[in-house]
Amino acid sequence: MPAPARKVTPKSSKPAKAAAVEIPKPDTSLVRRARKIDRILADTYPDARAELDFTNAFECLVVTVISAQTTDRRVNAASPALFAAYPTPEAMAAAPREHMEQLLGPLGFFRQKTDAVLKLSQALVDTFGGEVPSRLEELVTLPGVGRKTANVVLGNSFDKPGITVDTHFGRLARRFGWTEETDPVKVEHAVGALFPKRDWTMLSHHLIWHGRRRCHAKKPACGACPVARLCPSFGAGPTDPIEAEKLVTTQGPA
Repeated sequence: MPAPARKVTPKSSKPAKAAAVEIPKPDTSLVRRARKIDRILADTYPDARAELDFTNAFECLVVTVISAQTTDRRVNAASPALFAAYPTPEAMAAAPREHMEQLLGPLGFFRQKTDAVLKLSQALVDTFGGEVPSRLEELVTLPGVGRKTANVVLGNSFDKPGITVDTHFGRLARRFGWTEETDPVKVEHAVGALFPKRDWTMLSHHLIWHGRRRCHAKKPACGACPVARLCPSFGAGPTDPIEAEKLVTTQGPA
C-alpha cells in the first residue's frame, strides 16, 4: 500500500519576516577579529557540542522544546524515561496527559510542556508523516518551534548550518562588539554575515560554552579569558587572573 502523501502547511509569516532582515556588509577588520575569537574558542573548547542528550532528530526537537526555563542537566535526567515510554511522534502524540505530566514534572512548568510536546508530536504526525522536517521553513510551522529551536535541530541532527541565538550567544555577540542588536533574529543575521556558513553550528557551540563557563552574565571571568585582548568589553568582570579564575567553571549542562 503506498504511503500517504506528505502534507506541508503553507509557510508562516515568521520565515518571511526573517528573510527580510537586511544586514550591511560588515567591516573587514570586524570579520577578522570575530573569526580569530572563534578560532581561539575552538581551541579552548575542543569538546564543544550540544549539551542536551539525544539520539535522533525527534529527540533533539523534543528536548530542545522542553529545555525552556530549566537546566540541560534536568532535561538529560528526565529524557531517558520520556523516550523509553514514547520513542516516536506517533507514540508521544497518543500519550496519556497524566503520565506525560508525571514524566515532565521535575522540569517545572510541566503542564505547559506537556501541552507543547503533545501538540508538537501530533503536528509531526498530521503534517509530516511522523518525520521531523529538515527545512527551517517547515520546522518553524510546528507548535512551539521558533528559529532558535529549528537551528538547533538543523545543525545537530541534519548537519545543516544554523546559528542558535540563546541568551549566552546574544550576550557574547554584543560583548564582542559583533552586533548591538537584541532581537534574536537580527543577531542571527548580523553574526552570520561575519562567518562562513559552514562554521555557524560550531560557532554557536563555542559561544554557548564560553558563556556558560567564563563569560557569565553578571560577573564574567575577564582575567581568565582566552580572548581578553580581542574583547572590547574586557573589564566587565574581574581582571585579576587569580580572582577571575575562581569564577571559571567546568560545568557542563546549565
